[in-house]
Amino acid sequence: MDIDTSVPHPARRYNYWLGGKDHFAADRESGDAIARAFPIVVELARANRAFLRRAVTFLSEQGVRQFLDIGTGLPAPDNTHEVAQRIAPDARVVYVDNDPIVMTHARALLQGDPRGRTAYLEADLRDPEAILGHPALKETLDLTRPVALLLVAVLHFVHDDEQVAAVVRRLRDALPSGSYLVLTHGTMDFSSPEGIRAYEQMFARGGTDVRARSRSMIETYLTGLEIVEPGIVRVSDWRAEDRPEDRPVSDNLGIYSVVARKP
Repeated sequence: MDIDTSVPHPARRYNYWLGGKDHFAADRESGDAIARAFPIVVELARANRAFLRRAVTFLSEQGVRQFLDIGTGLPAPDNTHEVAQRIAPDARVVYVDNDPIVMTHARALLQGDPRGRTAYLEADLRDPEAILGHPALKETLDLTRPVALLLVAVLHFVHDDEQVAAVVRRLRDALPSGSYLVLTHGTMDFSSPEGIRAYEQMFARGGTDVRARSRSMIETYLTGLEIVEPGIVRVSDWRAEDRPEDRPVSDNLGIYSVVARKP
């Protein structure tokens, strides 16, 4: 297992922001630098995790029993299979990540209900053919039946706009009618001019690996899908369970969220 702990990794940095223990000095330094520039980022990371729980709950209640979670990150409370299998013990989940540390922890800790099935594969979002053709996916999911494709806070780590569009299209095309796309993505749409300048400067010098995108660009990934209410909204607003005044709001960073169904 080839792991360079001197280079920050998004999954380990996210784990750090969520209060986990599976990170290294480079991840903490990167996380702290981003948080200094954008203090809301830790709250947004937690809001993003809460959205995942709400979205998986909603889909499970709609009868979805298969989940493909790409860019899963390190185990944390309310992992996809835990949420889904609380509602439907026979739910099946495939986790995908490109960090071998994530996969090692996943295999050791993410033990699902034996009435369902949970699988883990090390692969990169940018290679959808490797994901779709992996034996673990084929053994776990039936791609003739609806699947929820989870792309939660992962697309913004791919900087090439055309590549992202092609990846989403290929993954969507592999799924049957009745499947869902669950997506969150970093944006500067809600930002002040000062916030945008700070982001652009940090991105240009490599201080952040997040490629923020606009609502209009995110909408192109949803062409032909039926968008579930309340639509494309801030991650903390999607079928929220708390009061609006308790949700993180900032003029320097934001995350869009959406759930959409393939007709």
